[in-house]
Amino acid sequence: MIAINGYFLLAALLLFVSVLGSTVSTRLGLPLLLLFLVVGMLAGEDGPGGILFDDFTTATMVGQLALAVILLDGGLRTRVETFRVALRPAAVLASWGVVATAIPLGVFATWLLDVDWRLGMLLGAIVGSTDAAAVFALLRNSGVRLNERVKATLEIESGANDPMAILMVTILVETLLHPEQGSPMRFVLMLVSQLGLGAVFGVCGGWVLSRLLRRLRLAEGLYALLIVSGGLLVFSATNLLDGSGFLAIYIAGLIIGNRRSHATEHVLRVMDGLAWLAQAGMFVVLGLLVTPSHLVEYAFTSLAMAVFLMLVARPFAVATGLLPFRYRPREIAYISWVGLRGAVPIVLAIVPVMMGVPDSLLLFDVAFTVVLLSLLVQGATVASAARLFGVEVPPRDEPVDRREVWVGGDVALELLEYRVGAGSAAEGAHPDEIADGFGEVGDVRCVAVTRDEALLRLDPATRLIAGDSVWFAAPQALAEPVARAFGTVIGELSAHARFFGEFVVDPSCQAGDLALNYGFSLREEDAALDLRSLMAKRLGRGAVVGDRVAIGAVWLTVRDMNAAGDITSVGLKCPPAPAAERPAG
Repeated sequence: MIAINGYFLLAALLLFVSVLGSTVSTRLGLPLLLLFLVVGMLAGEDGPGGILFDDFTTATMVGQLALAVILLDGGLRTRVETFRVALRPAAVLASWGVVATAIPLGVFATWLLDVDWRLGMLLGAIVGSTDAAAVFALLRNSGVRLNERVKATLEIESGANDPMAILMVTILVETLLHPEQGSPMRFVLMLVSQLGLGAVFGVCGGWVLSRLLRRLRLAEGLYALLIVSGGLLVFSATNLLDGSGFLAIYIAGLIIGNRRSHATEHVLRVMDGLAWLAQAGMFVVLGLLVTPSHLVEYAFTSLAMAVFLMLVARPFAVATGLLPFRYRPREIAYISWVGLRGAVPIVLAIVPVMMGVPDSLLLFDVAFTVVLLSLLVQGATVASAARLFGVEVPPRDEPVDRREVWVGGDVALELLEYRVGAGSAAEGAHPDEIADGFGEVGDVRCVAVTRDEALLRLDPATRLIAGDSVWFAAPQALAEPVARAFGTVIGELSAHARFFGEFVVDPSCQAGDLALNYGFSLREEDAALDLRSLMAKRLGRGAVVGDRVAIGAVWLTVRDMNAAGDITSVGLKCPPAPAAERPAG
């Protein structure tokens, strides 16, 4: 009993230290996942903790379970609209991209380590795929808002590239151990099984769980447990039948998250904590597994591998994969740079160790170091690289917080919180005066005002002051206009307005009319088009929010789009920026 409590104490202490250390990590601009890894390493046999842990089986089980929970959470938070702009390019990166990264990296590893080519290729396959845990965590907590095309490509790729990486590792391990048993047809069938069963089980499991979520009435805390247990059921059943459990649970989460119901908010709130617990626990365990002194022994080799991966192999794979989809060079450069490695390569590196592949511990140590360097260098520069490559979109003028209150089977009341900014239009006004300025009468209603952490009683003489929090019941479509009344100083433009332009133009208006009003000329065939069609023609691909084209003397920027992918609002910026900053087109 003492031993069991000792393990409980140790596990709780490691997680507790990791969470407290997150404040230091945030100040230093380092990824939290790197902190969890370092805590595990410090607690291991070469660190102050001195814990001897070399149970690869337990580490694999913890890693796969944690990755399943992380992918489920990632699917729940991915909007299906993102597939409109990035499904095909992300699918190419999740298949061809893994192969195109692994092959040059494997050739380089074979030369650098002077090993059998199959062992070098195995190392390339192990670190050839991006990691969902790292991508989801860093993109959503970096504080940067990427344009939808780039963000969706990275997230879908990381959620869908595990089957190809697993297949390549399996093929190379079998080639090393039993070369006489391998056949091309067998491996093709394995890939079809991984992708096919993963997709089928994911769709079916997601549909069943989403139906249960809408129909059942449970205690609030049980909805998330239902989804987690159901998701893990889909994951394990798919794996048992030789499908990709990772793909299945990601698709299941995607379907559940996009069929919103009265329980969705409860599920997302609990899943956020579970996903962080899974990430922290997984990276701490993987940190315990490694011996830091071995990493120092292969430091130069690992550094060379990491540099080659970041600057040669990954850029080659991304450039060749995205070439047919007309991504801009700076988008390709950013996607290449944010090819984050994390838990997946480490878990894959455990496979040859458990299978008894010669020199497999060398592969594990090198792969672990490559992951460390990826998190340290690429993970810490997610936000700065977005600004450098120009793929950042300014944050929207939006509420501080929002809540859904379900008042019927499929009817939800949207509650939006705003904070009064100094010098804004809301300062000195009555909440009802602000509400009456948006939509039809009654569309926006004030439900509460807090001041100095106390509920303020409203009367006709009430006036808002800077720092007050105001809750409105309002439709989602009015969330952004109302936010501008609270956060923008009178006479100034918000960052969002400076980027998109002060004026909003109807995309159905004729380009010729715009040219006439602003005194520039267009070719006859362009002047006859509406702005929506002209922008699509100039872009030459599907548009996303933030896409910009120069037409005559003005910049037109895609401001809003609907679920079908149609441009619904265009920002107009005039006069244009200096010539050096003008966009192509």
